[in-house]
Parts: sequence; C-alpha cells; structure tokens
Amino acid sequence: MRVWKFEDNINTDFITPGRFNLTTNAKELAKIAFIEHRPEFSKEVKEGDIIVAGKNFGCGSSRETAVVALKACGVKAIFAESFARIFYRNAINQGLPLVVLETGNIDETDVVEVDFNNNIFRNLTKNFDLKFNFNNIMKKMVEDGGIINFLQKNGLEAITKL
Repeated sequence: MRVWKFEDNINTDFITPGRFNLTTNAKELAKIAFIEHRPEFSKEVKEGDIIVAGKNFGCGSSRETAVVALKACGVKAIFAESFARIFYRNAINQGLPLVVLETGNIDETDVVEVDFNNNIFRNLTKNFDLKFNFNNIMKKMVEDGGIINFLQKNGLEAITKL
C-alpha cells in the first residue's frame, strides 16, 4: 500500500474544491480529489492506499463529498495526529476508517502495513510499530459500509452489545 503524506490543516476544500463539487456521484468526485492541492492524487491513488497527515485533517466546511471522494478513490484509511470533528463523524458514518496516530516519523516513501485486527501500524522501512485505538463499534461500522448499513443490518441495540 502506498502512503500519501499530507501536512497539517488539510481542509475539505483541498479534498473536493467547491467549484468542482457539482455532483454526488462517487466516481465523479473521485476524479476531483485534491485536484488543486495535489493534482496527481486522483490519477495515481490505488485501492488500498492510505493517507497520513498532521493535525486537523478535514477541517473547513462539513461537506460529506470529501469523504465520498476519498473512499471512491480506494483510500483504505486515514491516519492523522488529529481530525476535524465533523469530518471524523462523516468518515465513520460512511465507513472510512480514521485513526489518530503520531505521524511525524512516517514518510511517503515508507513501506507500511496496517493490521486492523490487532490495531497495529507497522513501518517496515523504519522498523517500528505503532499501536492505535480503533474500537469494535467503529470496526463493525466500517465492515458494514457505514452507520446506515450497520443499523439496517444489526439494529440499534447492536451498539450496546459491541
């Protein structure tokens, strides 16, 4: 999996700029992901790639299309030092895993593995592991494709059982 490294304060306008944000079609939104901030992203990102970022990823407007675009691009997960709260909820609600993690020592050239079963981010290039917290409710929501699918499949009472 490829690592895409981003700095602090990546806002939703960087992810899906308003002037291009004219559809809710996931495939079309994938084509504009980071079109002005990192134009190569939507052309080069592959299924299973991850994003690693600094602080406050997803700040700015509350547009859900930013999450839809990244998910449609094939992004497996986003690891950042912190997330804007509404972006975090939008991502979990749509089944895109977001994980708070110390990312300063992770580079785009690093070879990494992510083990969601054991909550381990493994950097094979620099030979270190980072443990992270991703609880069972969030895992199940991601597995089911988001909160709506989770609730339709499991019912509201399932939240108290996990």
